[in-house]
Amino acid sequence: MSLFWRLFIPNATVLGVACVVLMVEPANGRVPALVGGLAAMLAVNLMLMRRAVRPLTRLTALMRRVDPLHPGERIPLLGPGSEVTVLVEAFNDMLDRLEAERRESGLRALSEREGERRRLAADLHDQIGQTLTATALQVGRLVERAPAELRDDAVAVREAILATIDDVRALARQLRPEALDDLGLVPALTNLVERLAEQTGMRFERDLQRGLAELGPDAELVVYRIAQEAMTNAIRHAGAETISVALRAAGGCVRLEVRDDGRGISGVDGDGSGLRTMRERALTIGAELDIAACADRGTAVRLKVDIDDI
Repeated sequence: MSLFWRLFIPNATVLGVACVVLMVEPANGRVPALVGGLAAMLAVNLMLMRRAVRPLTRLTALMRRVDPLHPGERIPLLGPGSEVTVLVEAFNDMLDRLEAERRESGLRALSEREGERRRLAADLHDQIGQTLTATALQVGRLVERAPAELRDDAVAVREAILATIDDVRALARQLRPEALDDLGLVPALTNLVERLAEQTGMRFERDLQRGLAELGPDAELVVYRIAQEAMTNAIRHAGAETISVALRAAGGCVRLEVRDDGRGISGVDGDGSGLRTMRERALTIGAELDIAACADRGTAVRLKVDIDDI
């Protein structure tokens, strides 16, 4: 029964009973009958309106609570079918479509962004890197023929070019990890941890399970980038001494955890662009991302990837 009839029929019934009472009651009894009828009508309307607007209240609360970075919240369909339940169904369907579209657009953006990174990395390595290498060889030959008073300067130029070559190679690796394409997720994470430990001098602990199920290139790239972003945040902002990285498979899921012993995350840090980027990456593969302060100290970044959803 529609909401209109569920409100109209009880009100019409109360009014009809009140009319009958007024017709059969003596004149001196009509005032109590009117008061009783009014009270009954108000009680019935209060009960009906409360039941009618309860789903609307839940719908309003959910609309205010919906966050594109925390998908999955829906309003349960309670009570008989009515205009309100139809509205709730339509709203839930709209959320389904929006989340699906967001995920698909995120995957397209991720693919385009990584494609551009791959092209830039190739240009840096194949063009700029080779040009600098050739220049370093030319300067090396000049060093052998340079007069004594210019030899030190020529050597300094060669060393500066060689240092620039190392910087270009490091930048190319950051843009597109070759180990991920060639060797897979676990070797790529191992290489990343070892490189960061060498660059920063920090202590890293790793527990990376080998022989993980294939996640697919998009999911593996997301896991790698989130691990990279989490470790970079810990190095730059947490003041941590130790960073632990774990990657395990259990119960049809692959779980990544990056934990540090730094200052911990605050409300302001929790809305940073780096953390938002991690959440957006997780959404593109339907993964669950949790970023929270640890009980003792530090921050834990946990990513759960359902293998069946990939």
